[in-house]
Amino acid sequence: MLAYFWKFLIGDFEGVSSDEVPNVFGALLENPTEMIIFMGIVVVVGFLVLSFGVKNGLERVSKVMMIGLLLLILVLAVNSILLPNSGEGIKFYLMPNWANVEKSGFFKMITDAMNHAFFTLSIGIASMEIFGSYMSKKKSITGEAIRIASLDTFVAIMAGLIIFPACFSYGIQPDQGPSLIFVTLPSVFVNMPGGRIWGTLFFLFMVFASFSTVTAVFENLVGGLIDNLKISRIKSVLINLVFMLLASLPCVLGYNVLSGLHLIGGRDVLDSEDFIVSNILLPLGALVFTVFCSYKFGWGADKYLEEINTGDGIKMSRKLIWYYKFVLPVLILIIFVTGLIPHE
Repeated sequence: MLAYFWKFLIGDFEGVSSDEVPNVFGALLENPTEMIIFMGIVVVVGFLVLSFGVKNGLERVSKVMMIGLLLLILVLAVNSILLPNSGEGIKFYLMPNWANVEKSGFFKMITDAMNHAFFTLSIGIASMEIFGSYMSKKKSITGEAIRIASLDTFVAIMAGLIIFPACFSYGIQPDQGPSLIFVTLPSVFVNMPGGRIWGTLFFLFMVFASFSTVTAVFENLVGGLIDNLKISRIKSVLINLVFMLLASLPCVLGYNVLSGLHLIGGRDVLDSEDFIVSNILLPLGALVFTVFCSYKFGWGADKYLEEINTGDGIKMSRKLIWYYKFVLPVLILIIFVTGLIPHE
């Protein structure tokens, strides 16, 4: 994201045709030096922010980024909607296609959506939980959780309104995964009047969105060492900074130096790491949290309800405890099992 923001900002995409855009992405993946530089910038800046603490560092930066993120979303969405033939893109995005549902299967669609909910909210690997641990007692966790889920959904919907109308306006078929962000959308921007500006703004939006996730993961590591080893924040930041720089290298080198290395089910390094996190750690972590909070051999439903309903705001009803005990664990297990089944 940062690399593409920089490329659009300095004009690297000026004069690049739609057919040449995939070559830019390929050249980036094949260049370990460039990949390491941008990875290093993200890691160093992320831990630098955290070194100032949660309130003076992470919270202050996140407030600025989130305000900027929302403004960028609105500007980009309005621009895409006003493009010629944008209505076809909106229809493709928002109108249900029952033929596709029947083709992929309703059950798979539901499990994919639930799996995506785990991923987008970082539920199960303690990224969301670490922020919750810093909350004051003035607001109820239930109310804050509803606001977070609502804002996340709003951002996701608006991102779709940015992407699909623009693709259909310029006759470019939207793909999935990395190709959508790094090939399809740059192909749109290079054809769009003022595309350098819109491309720069879009990838700035993506940098803001991804950096909030990065700092959440980093704070999880930093906070974990502080609590368990009883060390200072600065020392924890330095230890995790070195660890993260080294741990990120296999992923960075997976498309160049280590391109011949295939791990889980023939996947490359990045896809293998994504499989472990998305299909194993997220659902199993969420299952542990759910069972721990619901049953007496863990924290217990009474303590759980007392904690999340403390403070002003929406309260959670005790009637939902049966759902957390008997329904939610089953749903999570279904997501876990289906995530391990190979798909064509």
